Amino acid sequence: MPNEQIIKIQKPSNFKAKDIFTCGQCFRWEENQEGSYVGIWRENVAEIKEEKNTIIVKGIFQNGNAQSEISKYLDLDRDYESLQTKLAQNDQTMAKSIAFGKGIRILNQDLWETIISFIISANNNIPRIKGIIKRLAENYGKEIKWQGKSYYTFPTPEELKEVSIEEYRKLGLGFRDKRIYETVHMVLNQEMVLEELVKNSQTQEVRNELLRLSGVGPKVADCILLFSELKRWEVFPIDVWVRRVMNDLYFHQPQEENVSQKQIQALAQEKFGSLAGLAQQYLFYWRRENEQVS
Repeated sequence: MPNEQIIKIQKPSNFKAKDIFTCGQCFRWEENQEGSYVGIWRENVAEIKEEKNTIIVKGIFQNGNAQSEISKYLDLDRDYESLQTKLAQNDQTMAKSIAFGKGIRILNQDLWETIISFIISANNNIPRIKGIIKRLAENYGKEIKWQGKSYYTFPTPEELKEVSIEEYRKLGLGFRDKRIYETVHMVLNQEMVLEELVKNSQTQEVRNELLRLSGVGPKVADCILLFSELKRWEVFPIDVWVRRVMNDLYFHQPQEENVSQKQIQALAQEKFGSLAGLAQQYLFYWRRENEQVS
């Protein structure tokens, strides 16, 4: 087991752990009483704390270069300030949502974990999603001990090979049990090769491939494209919060259901272009945290 390391990184002005870990893009980070966050990604377990101009990361890391691993995962090498400046020029409400969620960075998450996590997220709430993922990892992932506690890696397709639909059901997956089972076996049978998705630069082709997976519809596919290592910033995932904020700000229909996904996608591409995914995160986080839009 690797030794504990403490890594100190100069904090960008637009970095905030709370914004990153509570904006809906990830499910395996928990806040401590003092405001730091503890979580696991791939085979790394860490606590992330902010102190003035420094990010302090304490944990155990499988990769020899822990700082590189952290910077990649947290997307620290990207210039978010210039992206925010560009997006804020769209309109005053976009600028306001950016100011609210200024600390958001879009994580580079493992593709397999992101696929399964967002299948689980369908018609679900964040506490339940977190609970299901936690039980899935505890039952089928690898144990990592740190600071007297046990953490568990997200199980690979191979580690889920013998899991039955009934066993998934016992974890509280509900109707998603069969979908997870089928997706696991599509990957195991190489009906879909995840490494090929990462290599493919054609976003629509990758999206079409993801839509072949059981339990993956348009919104889940777009979340996978945006929040995983695929990192396709031009996609614009639409859920109830995004539909609501887009209607409130731009369409002004008496019934938000009357605004179609096609209309929202067209407007998002027109206004935000290649930064649509980042714009979505600011709007989603702002709208969800402040239910009354002024």
